[in-house]
Amino acid sequence: MSNSAQQPALEQSHAVILEAGRRALAIESRALQEMADRLDGSFTEIVELLDSIVSRGQHLVITGIGKSGIIGSKIASTFSSIGLPTIFLHAAEASHGDLGLLKQNDTLMMVSNSGETAELVTLLPALNRRKCTLVAVTGVPESTLGKRAQYVLNVGVREEACSLNLVPTASTTAALAMGDALAMALLAKRGFKPEDFAQFHPGGSLGRRLLTTVEDLMHTGDAIPTINAEAGFFEVLHEMSLKRLGSTLVMDADGAIMGIITDGDIRRLIEKKSDTANLKARDFMKPSPRHIDKTELAARALQLMQEHKITSLVVSPDGKTLDGFLHLHDLLRAGL
Repeated sequence: MSNSAQQPALEQSHAVILEAGRRALAIESRALQEMADRLDGSFTEIVELLDSIVSRGQHLVITGIGKSGIIGSKIASTFSSIGLPTIFLHAAEASHGDLGLLKQNDTLMMVSNSGETAELVTLLPALNRRKCTLVAVTGVPESTLGKRAQYVLNVGVREEACSLNLVPTASTTAALAMGDALAMALLAKRGFKPEDFAQFHPGGSLGRRLLTTVEDLMHTGDAIPTINAEAGFFEVLHEMSLKRLGSTLVMDADGAIMGIITDGDIRRLIEKKSDTANLKARDFMKPSPRHIDKTELAARALQLMQEHKITSLVVSPDGKTLDGFLHLHDLLRAGL
């Protein structure tokens, strides 16, 4: 068969594929909007419950099995990332010993679209004995779990995105989105700030930006290039070459900062063919170098360097007292 003869069939196949994808997205989008429209006081009560768990220093347990279990695990991860300590408990393992992680009066969130999942229903008597507070995230509020729970979130959908209405698609999307909605509402209630988020993500780029201070990265003591104001040109060169930070600070007799000399200043002197032999550091230094306090975030130091097109900052509370020295390369090595 020629390519021209195959083209219509190929185009028809692509059309079918695109239509299936668009249909799935439309169904899931509609399911989320309908769920948002029916949010009510139950949602508020559950957010208050989660907030109280954080305030009391307790933890939340989430359980489920199958695809609902995967959704529950993701919700647990999201909650933990915003400061609500959450443990995912596999429902099947719970019946074989792992239920021991639950303490008296703990709060357990069960995720089940049908609300009749056998592995979850089996746990109900044990939860009752432990006087656990039960939150049901289910598509059927009238189910066994829905009736036994103190709090119920309705994540029901009219249909799955699957053309056979069998494969969990819209229902799992709804449950996942409800978890996100709870997390974001809790975040808003607690006045969560980027700095708070960073506390739980010290290894990520946000954590580095929001937790790393100038003091964490600055050079101190003998590692700082310094020279006396009366030092000669070649002494300046020697100190800069020795410390390899592209500049040196000029200090007065009392140890206060007077100025800075950079490798750019040296190049400009040489380009002008200046008589450098008799120059003193005070003759060609830049007075009052830009400085930053050691308690400032390293990200702020990077911002200052970018704004003023410089590659180093004096670390000082007042521009006179020397605490340290910070170079652009220090920030780059820290991943900022």
